[in-house]
Amino acid sequence: MATAARIALAEGLECVTLRRVAEELTVRPGLISHYFPSVEDLVAEAFAMAATGELDSLLPAERPDGTPVQYLARYFALSSGDAYDDISRLWINARHLSRYRPVLRERVVRMELASDDRLEALIREGTGLGEFRTDDARSAAVQILVVLDGLGAHANSDRTDRPAVIARLALTTAERALGLPHGTLDAPGATGGLPLDFSPAEAAEAAVDRAAADALTDTGT
Repeated sequence: MATAARIALAEGLECVTLRRVAEELTVRPGLISHYFPSVEDLVAEAFAMAATGELDSLLPAERPDGTPVQYLARYFALSSGDAYDDISRLWINARHLSRYRPVLRERVVRMELASDDRLEALIREGTGLGEFRTDDARSAAVQILVVLDGLGAHANSDRTDRPAVIARLALTTAERALGLPHGTLDAPGATGGLPLDFSPAEAAEAAVDRAAADALTDTGT
């Protein structure tokens, strides 16, 4: 599954086929089809693992090493650059193909809701601690994600001449929605000591490992 996710990230979901994954793993295609009888299932799961890896890396469910403001600042710091462009391109690809592929569409919707839920949880935590001020954590989360998605839709375009006010639009939206002073989320030291590395392929592989471990736990083995 990690191999399929890597192909999706590097080349696009259209390149995820039973034969291509088998070639990468130097096994017979029949072995892949034993686990994924339909290529539609393979494509959908490849996307889901890459998107889950992104979510768990950028917005971890467990956040013991910093404050909600620091984790939100880290989220924005990682939501730009070449690595994030790779995952943005995958989302563009998946949303386009999901129009014709119902299995993929279900995974896209599921991952969109998971992102909403994860960011809402962070905002609720920060509000409870007095770091954020909002009466509607869900609405604030959706506002932020809509702006990030809109900016990410230009991942294939040259953005070198983008005005600073546009480049910072997601940060400004978050600060306004959460009652933070302008400049809070990209101030020097805003992320505290949180790590600022993100590899979509490595994140997808970690997501596959976690899914396998969870499956073993569920079966009691």
